[in-house]
Amino acid sequence: MGELDALGEAVAGGLLARAVEPAAGEAGDDGHTHESNCLNCGRPLAGPYCSACGQKAHVHRSLKAFMGDFVAGIMNFEGKFWRTLPMLAWRPGELTRRYIAGERARFISPIALYLFTVFAMFAVLNFNGTFTSDSGADIKTGAEAIQSKIAAEQKAIARLEVERRGSGNDAEDLARLDRKIANKKAEVDAATKLLGGKPIITADPGDDAPDWIKPFIENAKDNPEAVSLKVQEAASKYSWLLIPLSVPFLWLLFPFSRRFRLYDHTVFVTYSLSFMMMLVIAAGLGVAFGAPGLAPILFFVPPFHMYRQLKGAYQLGRTSALIRTFALVTFAFAAAGMFAAATVAISAI
Repeated sequence: MGELDALGEAVAGGLLARAVEPAAGEAGDDGHTHESNCLNCGRPLAGPYCSACGQKAHVHRSLKAFMGDFVAGIMNFEGKFWRTLPMLAWRPGELTRRYIAGERARFISPIALYLFTVFAMFAVLNFNGTFTSDSGADIKTGAEAIQSKIAAEQKAIARLEVERRGSGNDAEDLARLDRKIANKKAEVDAATKLLGGKPIITADPGDDAPDWIKPFIENAKDNPEAVSLKVQEAASKYSWLLIPLSVPFLWLLFPFSRRFRLYDHTVFVTYSLSFMMMLVIAAGLGVAFGAPGLAPILFFVPPFHMYRQLKGAYQLGRTSALIRTFALVTFAFAAAGMFAAATVAISAI
């Protein structure tokens, strides 16, 4: 009831302010309004901001002021960004601990940073062609090369079969020709499966496979590009699942701890995942701008980063942090596998 009463008072105050000041909210020659009551909640103004809701006392209605707010918003984000990013990269444990302790105004929140890095990661991976083929001509050329290989192997099989029929009853010679023919047929089968750059997926998933996954597997064989796009869309849309999938694993490192709770683990996981996605962004930019060797180097960074974040956030000793880092790396692969399975399952529905 208290909230409803407050809302009613705010509405009544706004109506009263409009009755007392009919021109309230209308811009003057300078592009700003000059009311004595807040245009948002109707409370009397006594300073540059409303004491009740925090809105500016005099809002603007000019394009110049709008652009000023736009620039101020960017600069404010950049200020937080350049305070958060260096700490996330080199002192992630301290960043995690300080945010949990209540220093919220200085740093970007974990979830805001996570959403930003997810968006940036998928944008970069699309930009460098990870999720798309380079060109239709390249696909066509690859398919033609495979078709030529199949035709050549089939001709070789035909020659070997002719040679076998004319070899007489020499058991050793027949066995040798049979081995060659079997090898050639195996190469033809493998090339046929790869024709058009399609993944090697059997059209018959087997009787033991769930009914809901069978159409997905068959579709992946017939139209891998569409399936890949669907999986990518699901991974982007449900990327937040990585957080709840990872938090229980981190909890296992500190079971039944009264000092560290689920909130602490969630902040830790979200900042950690944001940094890992920044590594993917860096690797993707390296591929896009001709430095593919950057990706293998960045592969060794996550364990070191996890160690520093664990040691700093939970104030652990070196041995304790190392043991938990080894376990956390293992858990990270498990969480990634669960997320991949969940993404495929969502795509198959």
